[in-house]
Amino acid sequence: MIPLLRPEWAVPKHIQAAVTTRQGGVSAAPYASLNLGTHVGDLPAAVTTNRARVKKDLKLPSSPLWLSQVHGTRVVRTHGETMTDTPESDASYTATPGVVLAIMTADCLPLLLTNRDGTEIAVAHCGWKGIAGGLIRKVVAEFESPAEDIIAWMGPAIGPSAFEVGDDVRRAMMKSDAGHQDAFQPFQQRWLADIYQLVRHDLALSGVREVTGGDLCTVSDSEQFFSYRRDGVTGRMGSFLWIQP
Repeated sequence: MIPLLRPEWAVPKHIQAAVTTRQGGVSAAPYASLNLGTHVGDLPAAVTTNRARVKKDLKLPSSPLWLSQVHGTRVVRTHGETMTDTPESDASYTATPGVVLAIMTADCLPLLLTNRDGTEIAVAHCGWKGIAGGLIRKVVAEFESPAEDIIAWMGPAIGPSAFEVGDDVRRAMMKSDAGHQDAFQPFQQRWLADIYQLVRHDLALSGVREVTGGDLCTVSDSEQFFSYRRDGVTGRMGSFLWIQP
């Protein structure tokens, strides 16, 4: 069995979620070993094998809805229909049991959401551009349930001591919402940004009150996680969320 992270959140048992680490696959360095990204330069056959291994070990009820992530704010709604192309999007939503939502990350924050009844779910790929553009607000707005009935979990991402950014990132965040200033600390003519705090802030603004996770740093744990900021050429981990039929 491949190593997996499971969210610690109070959700119905039929809500299933898992996050892969970099361990348990067949890819060679620098993608060693469970790389799930087809766009990073890894051998296609290795990625296909890794994805098949994930589907088998997680006992997924269907093939995941993979996204072509572009650091935007589009949210794909799906009822399980067959898609001929991989949609360009950084988030997806469904209320259909058996549909597996998926996102890939290697420093950006994987955000998983469900309502308390477990009848709606969504995932989001949260990089700074998407956050500044209002991605989290758009994802929450997809739910039929009121925001106070939504539960969120934040998966492994670049930690606050590793996310060094320039004035441009801080300005973009401040333009999005002045409350983002609390997520920035000065550091050698630049800034250290807390992506977990940025996401918590936007979830709170959207009315989401129950948020867990946010304590794993991809950059500092090279044994467990891929990190683009640390390594440049590297693989991608997957976060999966589905309503068990």
